[in-house]
Amino acid sequence: MKLIKVLPLSLLLVFFVTTSCEKEDSEFVASNSTPIALEDLTISDVVIDGSNPNNPAVTFNWTNADFSEAVVENYSVEFSSDQAFTSPVEGTSTAGTSSVTMTMSQLNSTADNAGLAPLVSSPVYVRVIGSIGDQSQLPVVSNTISFNVTPFFNYSFKDFYLVGNGTSADWNNNNNNPALFRDPVDSDFYTFTGYFTKGGGGFNDGRFKVLESRGQWQPQWGVSADEGSDNIENSGSIAGNPATQDSDPGRFGVDADGFYTFTIDFDAMTYTMNPFDASGAADFTSMTIQGSALSASTSMQQSSFDSHLWYISSITLVPGELQFMTNTGSTWAGTTEFSGQATEGSDSIPVIVGDDYEVWFSDLTGDYIMIPLTL
Repeated sequence: MKLIKVLPLSLLLVFFVTTSCEKEDSEFVASNSTPIALEDLTISDVVIDGSNPNNPAVTFNWTNADFSEAVVENYSVEFSSDQAFTSPVEGTSTAGTSSVTMTMSQLNSTADNAGLAPLVSSPVYVRVIGSIGDQSQLPVVSNTISFNVTPFFNYSFKDFYLVGNGTSADWNNNNNNPALFRDPVDSDFYTFTGYFTKGGGGFNDGRFKVLESRGQWQPQWGVSADEGSDNIENSGSIAGNPATQDSDPGRFGVDADGFYTFTIDFDAMTYTMNPFDASGAADFTSMTIQGSALSASTSMQQSSFDSHLWYISSITLVPGELQFMTNTGSTWAGTTEFSGQATEGSDSIPVIVGDDYEVWFSDLTGDYIMIPLTL
């Protein structure tokens, strides 16, 4: 009886092995695909609408890849600023379909990654790469099409301005209020090194706040203590109306006339106010902006309140580069667009998008900020 029980089990094992081998023998083998044909667009120019980022911008259609087996094809839509695809970037991808639509936001981001200049119509080249599997096996490349794209530019930074009787603007919210200098790496961190006055010397003198827009009292930023209880401190917490409360925050301040470095961190919600030794600083008598970003060298205005602070209320700049040049012939520049810290003899400041700009420069620290006026 034991032998009879074992024999069927052995036969069953042989059946499983045989069936498994037959299954392995029947596995498909994909081969290289026939070419993919990417259709030309019905339009030759796309102006990206930055006010409607989720609207459709462009639709690509192509013929399916044929890998000789029933597989799900992967498709990657690649973009390049040159026909040789020297530095291609992926705009979008899809699987199992031969059509894809990109939104305004997606196309704008892809154009930026491909190196296309904002607000300028430039040709872009597109191709589709088909493949199978997680490792993008058996890739096949389509023909190349091209069209012109005009990307929009999204200036995503916030700018802040001083107001108060400790500053040159006094308590006037639209009086050429000096701009704070934004850190080029940490866009929530701002600094300003310059002259502050104590004025009459009373409790309410030497005070200031920070505004987000000239000509508007809100949003405004100050200390977390209520006005009247806002003793002058060299550090503390910040508050804002309407960011943290409905009422106006207290005031920052200084105890005496002099140069100070003010910092404000909108991420940590803190500030510092510390004296700055300007006794050894050079006294320049003129400052100009020069470079390929402007049509001609242009003189900057020197603040009558702070001789180390220079500004231009409005200047037209085009994509290119610029430097600050002193009356001694020395040039100062940084390496970051919109804001940064210039050093003597450094590389030129890049201007990546044309617009009318407000420009501020401190010769005490080399801090600069270029604020686009219409973007």
